[in-house]
Amino acid sequence: FQVSSKSQCNTDTGEKSLQCDVCGKSFKKKSQIKDHYRIHTGEKPHSCETCEKRFAQRSSLLRHMTIHTGEKLYSCHICGKTFRQRGNLGIHLRIHTGERPYSCITCGKTFSQSSHLLSHIRSHRGEKPYLCETCGESFSESSSLKLHKAIHTGERPHSCQTCGTRCSDQYSLKLHNAIHTGKRPHSCQTCGKTFVTRSNLLRHMRTHTGEKPYVCETCGERFTLSTSLKIICRL
Repeated sequence: FQVSSKSQCNTDTGEKSLQCDVCGKSFKKKSQIKDHYRIHTGEKPHSCETCEKRFAQRSSLLRHMTIHTGEKLYSCHICGKTFRQRGNLGIHLRIHTGERPYSCITCGKTFSQSSHLLSHIRSHRGEKPYLCETCGESFSESSSLKLHKAIHTGERPHSCQTCGTRCSDQYSLKLHNAIHTGKRPHSCQTCGKTFVTRSNLLRHMRTHTGEKPYVCETCGERFTLSTSLKIICRL
């Protein structure tokens, strides 16, 4: 399999560009189109000396090597948290900006990551692909299964720095810390009630809007909370 390029000239700027004959993508430099060709040829000349995994581009190899070195090149300018990949930093920044670009078409709930939206959609469809091998209970999200497993193992790795209380997950620790701090930053604009987490506020707001996004596939009854659907439809 061979690939070739052809030179084109932008009539507006007079700049020359190199175009890939396979997919038509254009590049300014020969080195860029040379790296691009490897997508079509499958060539991976850059090899990791630690695990021998191969890459088409040297930049991809350098990113991969941080897995072995533990190096985190990208730092959040707001809180200082560091990341191995630029994309992960971009996702993290949404915590500070409040940006939630992914929206559920069923209930309108928004998410900062597409993966979180996909997991949420399963709650409407009733899909539960993650199975606990100990008791057989299934879950729509892998994170929920991980939290559930702590019931069997008794593991509580997250500790309160104020009183030493241990929790099975960071979310539970956050709720616990509110006992000490009294901090409830999320406020309902309708009645003024405050909440520790945004998710609790969103659930509360349904009491005002009357929204019932969770539907029983057996009887068609609708519910405000997914927990109500689980409890009632089990009866």
